[in-house]
Amino acid sequence: MVKSGIKIFARFRPTKKATGLYSLGEASDSTPTVSFTIPRSEASGAVNNKKELYSFRFNRVFEQSTKQDEIFEVVAQGVIDNCLEGYNGTIFAYGQTGSGKTFTITGGAERYSDRGIIPRTLSYLFQQYEKSPGTIYTTHVSYLEIYNESGYDLLDPKHEASRLEDLPKVSLLEDSDGNIHLKNLSLHQTTNEEEALNWLFLGDTNRMIAETPMNMASTRSHCIFTIHIGSREPGSDVIRKAKLHLVDLAGSERVSKSGVGGMLLAEAKYINLSLHFLEQVIVALSEKSRSHIPYRNSMMTSVLRDSLGGNCMTTMIATCSVEKKNIDETISTCRFAQRVALVKNEAVLNEELDPKLVVSRLKQQVQELKEELAMATGEERSEELSQEERDKCQELVESYLQDTSPEARLMVEGDMRKIQLCFQIMKAKILERPPDSAKGRPPSANAGDQPSAEQEETRGEAESKEMVASEAELLRLRELMKQRDDEISILLKMLKQEKRRSAEAESALKNAGLEIKRAHSPILGRVSPLHAADGGRHDPERPSTEAGHVLPSNSSPGAASASAYVSVSGVPGEGTSGGSAGRGGE
Repeated sequence: MVKSGIKIFARFRPTKKATGLYSLGEASDSTPTVSFTIPRSEASGAVNNKKELYSFRFNRVFEQSTKQDEIFEVVAQGVIDNCLEGYNGTIFAYGQTGSGKTFTITGGAERYSDRGIIPRTLSYLFQQYEKSPGTIYTTHVSYLEIYNESGYDLLDPKHEASRLEDLPKVSLLEDSDGNIHLKNLSLHQTTNEEEALNWLFLGDTNRMIAETPMNMASTRSHCIFTIHIGSREPGSDVIRKAKLHLVDLAGSERVSKSGVGGMLLAEAKYINLSLHFLEQVIVALSEKSRSHIPYRNSMMTSVLRDSLGGNCMTTMIATCSVEKKNIDETISTCRFAQRVALVKNEAVLNEELDPKLVVSRLKQQVQELKEELAMATGEERSEELSQEERDKCQELVESYLQDTSPEARLMVEGDMRKIQLCFQIMKAKILERPPDSAKGRPPSANAGDQPSAEQEETRGEAESKEMVASEAELLRLRELMKQRDDEISILLKMLKQEKRRSAEAESALKNAGLEIKRAHSPILGRVSPLHAADGGRHDPERPSTEAGHVLPSNSSPGAASASAYVSVSGVPGEGTSGGSAGRGGE
């Protein structure tokens, strides 16, 4: 990526009329400058703060005597060399009407030495092609005219014979990447300098030209001559593409000074409006804080999007008229050039792989490999297998599938066509197998045979029996699970009752102030007082009331609990039951 600013040059048109006060010089850093002096008018009064001196910097300033070849060498030659390397380029001329823009870009028709930048560029390109015979170059040209904000193809063969309104208009199309494409704009390939110049002369003949008070042959439209250059090295798939825009802008004019009317007035409005939009784009690009650039305001700025702040190396030449009556317009042109110089472009090398070249190279490699294979094997292989070879592959696959030995091998020659065919045959055989083979059951001797009706009936009965047995087993398991759920429910209910009785007994004893001695309960896992008083002995024949498991039905819950679970400590020698009764009597 090459990041650079737009180069600006100034050229003064020769004149024999009275000129304004201007001078050429150099700044402290050796940069060429041009200065204009406008004396204060006495009619403005004694107090007049109007600026008198205007100074502007350029990369180079060309005086009135500068020749066309010098303009080309300084302004255009470097841009063309970059295009040959794969970078986009643009050269455009800006200035008021009658300042020499068309003469600089296209040239004059009277003398060969008056050729402009475009014809000299075409000659220079084909000269460079001849100096690099090892590189393959392609050249295409197009010529776009923007007249009253509508685009037309100047190289359309119908252009000269038809009215301008009847010609197909060039429309703008934008892709998802933001690139601009021109619909209905023809692209013509040129193989030599003469053919390219013929296309240029055809386009110049079709341009809109009119006579105005400011210029006898004023171009009333913006014209963009584009050269598409492609280059690649022999045997390489990488192709370099570059575009070179050579732009001749229509001249701005003050209607109050020119005094035009009718169609010329309408044309002047469109010209000044499009140049105003161009200046808006330049101002937006020169301000770093601006996030939106109004490229879409006009067709010209849309086409030149890459040239202004994009992937391009751009050069501007400001044509100036130093006649005294045109000094104000010249100062405006120089101001515009100073804004353009603030714009930064980022040129990228345009390299890409040409898919056509890649496909062609691969086809050539395939053909060469086929020839080498035929030489190595001594036989030339066709694109398709013969019927005999197909039948042989069929036999190999069938014998392989019928062989039950685990050491069976499918032996195919080292030919990918035969290997692929064997895979296809095997796949077809597998898809033709009956459904029972997919369940792990051994298939019949012939995989293609269908099962008999008796086999189907036997298989159906076996499946029915299996289903009945499965249903019976499922029913048995459900009943067992229900039985277990009932048992668990009963045990949980008993546990809750035991906990509730224990809580009631503890509450009664706490109220009586007695010490609790618990015995081991088979449900609660505690030690009952009767069992503790007997020294840990337990008589299985003793009534369950002594063990504290079952309460008499005619006893109250409180008394029964106390007599069954509690003994009075501190009364030695008394029996357990007596102690319980005596304490209960108290």
